[in-house]
Amino acid sequence: MTDVQEVRDPELPGRLLTLERDALIPLLRSRPDADFALPTAACPGWSVRDVLAHCSAALMRVVESRFEKGVFSPESNDRDIAERAEWSNARVVDELERGMTEAGPVIARAGGVLDMIALGEWVHAGDVREVFGAPGAYAGAGLPDALTLLVRITREKEHLPLHADLDDVDEPLRLGVAVAAGPPARYIGDAPTLVRLYAGRPVNGSGYELAGAREGELNIFG
Repeated sequence: MTDVQEVRDPELPGRLLTLERDALIPLLRSRPDADFALPTAACPGWSVRDVLAHCSAALMRVVESRFEKGVFSPESNDRDIAERAEWSNARVVDELERGMTEAGPVIARAGGVLDMIALGEWVHAGDVREVFGAPGAYAGAGLPDALTLLVRITREKEHLPLHADLDDVDEPLRLGVAVAAGPPARYIGDAPTLVRLYAGRPVNGSGYELAGAREGELNIFG
């Protein structure tokens, strides 16, 4: 049984960002401008470009320590996207690359309070891959670090307890509250689908079993 690591690895969020940067940025630079206007199923009302602008803005806020009141609220996110409306797609991608490169050390020094931003960025990269039909959505080289981060975040947020038997991971995961009355919820399926459930993303008919909890109860971003 794999439990949350008691000692936080401060380098993990930055490592997750770097792994995703090295895969995502070349993919983005290979796509035509028209692809940036495609809608995203994971973020209704947002295009691929909107998702990327949100991601780059959030990371640059971390890099520059700009956390005014209401930061990361829907209204703040919309303003960040609007501020980049006149930018070229290439400029948005350049800013995203810089943010994914420079935010890691800042997140590491923050003691854990910014770790969820790295997980959110990784999930959004999956949102974009999903639109493009590219491999690695909510998976890829960063998946082990993403799962480690997910386990710790659900524990710290005192989320509902869940025992996950994953098809593609050797050891089960125990997420959420470490000690709780009654048995934990149970999940059987693959790791990317588990990530989708915790991120509130469409599961697209993926085969899995969930007992003792409703899908919406798992969402940590809602």
